Amino acid sequence: MNFITYISNNGTLVLLSTLEHMQLTFFSILIAVLIGVPLGILISYLSGLQKPVLGCANVIQAVPSIALLGFLVPFLGIGEKPAVCMVVMYSLLPIIKNTAIGLAHINPQTIEAAKGIGMTRFQILTKVKLPLALPVIMAGIRISAVTSVGLVTLAAFIGAAGLGYLIYSGIRTVNTYQILSGAIPACLLALTVDFAASLVEKAVTPMCYREPAQDKKKRVSP
Repeated sequence: MNFITYISNNGTLVLLSTLEHMQLTFFSILIAVLIGVPLGILISYLSGLQKPVLGCANVIQAVPSIALLGFLVPFLGIGEKPAVCMVVMYSLLPIIKNTAIGLAHINPQTIEAAKGIGMTRFQILTKVKLPLALPVIMAGIRISAVTSVGLVTLAAFIGAAGLGYLIYSGIRTVNTYQILSGAIPACLLALTVDFAASLVEKAVTPMCYREPAQDKKKRVSP
């Protein structure tokens, strides 16, 4: 009951923190997609770049998030800039890897058919390869988006906004209700992002991949 009272008294702060958290997460993922998808396309065409690009992304992924923030603060200062940069760097690996894998596992006969009707390499990429690889690419974006919700909470340690501020302040003052007021919305936000991304992932799946499941339902139904 005391927790409900705390929320009713500090509802505006919780709401603003949630909106700031969503803004930082969305902005970070948007930048990661704009960087990661082109890199994934690039290494799918230039195989020589695959090891160095994925190697760099793996090294970044292996560095602890707090340590990475510590490296970025001397160059970017405190606040939102190093936090966004950290989240972007952590989000790149799943996006780059899934983009490259999705493009690499397209049926070669489909590519040959596209060449046979006179499509250029750019048309094959935009009209054949990317639409077919989109479910795999979206799966990588989904992983990055859910992970980013948790990473953004660490932004409070360097003075950025978001739900991490409530969690960090609650830990410092040993205020359980304040910790929960930041932790619960963060968990709900992560689940919401995962659910929304799953819907988008299903929506971008080509009909040719969804028809067998639909046919199966038709056969089972009386």
